[in-house]
Amino acid sequence: MKKQANKPETKEASYYQLHTDAVEDLVTATKENTPKYSEEELNRYRSGRTKRKFPQGLKVALIKFWFYGAVCFFVFWGLGLYLAGLDLQFVGAIVLGMVTDLLINHFLRFTEKLPGGSRKWILVTRRGTAGFFMNLIYGFLLMFLIVTAYNMINTVIVAIFGSEGAPLLHVEPLGFGLIAMGADMLCVTIRNTLRKIVDDAKKKA
Repeated sequence: MKKQANKPETKEASYYQLHTDAVEDLVTATKENTPKYSEEELNRYRSGRTKRKFPQGLKVALIKFWFYGAVCFFVFWGLGLYLAGLDLQFVGAIVLGMVTDLLINHFLRFTEKLPGGSRKWILVTRRGTAGFFMNLIYGFLLMFLIVTAYNMINTVIVAIFGSEGAPLLHVEPLGFGLIAMGADMLCVTIRNTLRKIVDDAKKKA
């Protein structure tokens, strides 16, 4: 019988050996000791084609435009046959506040990438019952700004074309949504600017 050739001993690879140094570095990682990489270098390790990114401000503006336009469609067009004048504006202001609190703000918080990332796009950041009633009051402010904007635009149109046959701007979802979104973004911008001024003053003090 032939003797089997002695095979060299092989050590079994330790596939499950834990690299404690790497784990410790990962656990103790902070913003200060984490290396920063450029966007181009990060894209090299991403699978698939890089998606085209839209500015966050544009996304927020489109979301608010859509919801406020829906308010015009369901309230001013839907209830326009039953209510008119100040009564319709009163109901519209309440619905604007409710939509802002229950739909727009919740949607922005749900889609934010980092915790608190949507705060700069929301005027009333407080949640709960207090935040809800604050947004109801904010709805009346929005309605006042919207009515003022419509009156100013139509005044300019009448001054240009005359009182007879002037192409006045009527209430419809697209125009209403655009004006309401602009009024909301204006209020948020003013709030952010004032907050930045106060924070800078505190740092210098």
